[in-house]
Amino acid sequence: MPDPAPPDPLVARLRAVGCVFAEEEAAEIRRVVGQDEQRAEPIVTARAAGIPLEHALGVALFAGVEVEVGPGVFVPRTRAEILVDAAVAARPDAHVIVDLGTGSGSIAAAVKTRLPRADVYGVDLDPMALTYAIRNAARHDFHVHEGDWWDALPHELRGRVDLAVAYLPHVPTARLADIPGDYRAQEPNLSIAGGPDGLDPLREVLADLDAWLAPDGVLVTLVAEEQLGTATNVCDGKRVTLVVG
Repeated sequence: MPDPAPPDPLVARLRAVGCVFAEEEAAEIRRVVGQDEQRAEPIVTARAAGIPLEHALGVALFAGVEVEVGPGVFVPRTRAEILVDAAVAARPDAHVIVDLGTGSGSIAAAVKTRLPRADVYGVDLDPMALTYAIRNAARHDFHVHEGDWWDALPHELRGRVDLAVAYLPHVPTARLADIPGDYRAQEPNLSIAGGPDGLDPLREVLADLDAWLAPDGVLVTLVAEEQLGTATNVCDGKRVTLVVG
């Protein structure tokens, strides 16, 4: 019988510092830095210190698109990739698309990649997130504006938004402690906390929704399964597609 393959030293080091998904993390590290073990070592050290992998790498892969991220910026969640699929399916003909609460710009970048002829706008209130969103906008060809939800957009877009997509902060206050510690320590409350039932940001967005959407426009947003009933009631009569994830 052939000798068993020797253990992967990078996987072993990641496991030794407490990484549960050591094989997956090793693969992502090598995707970014290649086989250079010296370049991988500072990333392992950062993971040992509780830094999220994406922050240690400086990039995140989301819906097939690589975006820059860093400390203090919300890490794009794989679970939100279905939101991109649903948004593109809802309005594949959209000309004006808005990503509300864009963070690093991951959703805006992914949507722009799939609908390259559309004008895509990302908005956010957090200066640190906007630093990365601007970098990613230059890389993936979308626009970035600073401000609070719809108020950040150029006035001439009022009534012309064909598609709004939003991965809104939606973690209920009582559930914030359930977020993994490495993310919780590095991401601002502004990008996570959704109030008592997790739906306060959705209510804020809905308040001006009709004024900004085009006549056949739609908002596509994501909620947790346990929020679906309440969110459906909150969105009653509005042009909203709720995605459960």
